[in-house]
Amino acid sequence: MPALATRPGPDGRDRCSWCLGAPDYLAYHDEEWGRPVVDGTLLFEKLCLEGFQSGLSWLTILRKREAFRRAFAGFDPERVARFGARDVTRLLGDAGIVRHRGKIEATIANARAACALSAAGESLAALAWRFEPTPADRPRHLTGAALARLTETPESVALSKELKRRGFRFVGPTTAYAFMQAMGLVNDHLEGCHVREPVERLRDRLRRPR
Repeated sequence: MPALATRPGPDGRDRCSWCLGAPDYLAYHDEEWGRPVVDGTLLFEKLCLEGFQSGLSWLTILRKREAFRRAFAGFDPERVARFGARDVTRLLGDAGIVRHRGKIEATIANARAACALSAAGESLAALAWRFEPTPADRPRHLTGAALARLTETPESVALSKELKRRGFRFVGPTTAYAFMQAMGLVNDHLEGCHVREPVERLRDRLRRPR
């Protein structure tokens, strides 16, 4: 998701420039992106949608998100884990989502992996937040140039490896970093963006899952 500068939005407030091309993006940027999430269902949904985004724009996925939620039982891992061959066929015929067999089957595999975590007394939320970078590992000043270099990080590489080890699919290091950005494990709103400080306050107050 390119974000090389801040620019004024329609209300005159500066925002990360990537969100200014469409109202859907602007609302997502202001209300969701980077705000810390610890809810397991939302984390599971985003991880799967990041996989579906591979090779596409996030705007395409964002505009199909409600259709994805209907198709995948609200991204309830226990329900999705029970999907079988007939569900795959149904989903391949659903024009409201991205009809890619590998990504559909990966989402079902991811649900089973999430359920396996729960069965072992763990959670996707606790696993993901273990890989939150420390302040010392983050750029001191988050400029556009600094952000452009952050397509993957040591933490996203490690998260990707652990997710794959646990049976998750379509979770490469770049996908893992986009997931971390969206779910607030990092605050990648640029300096000068009016959302950066509210997001940082939310992160300061957050009780990390363990």
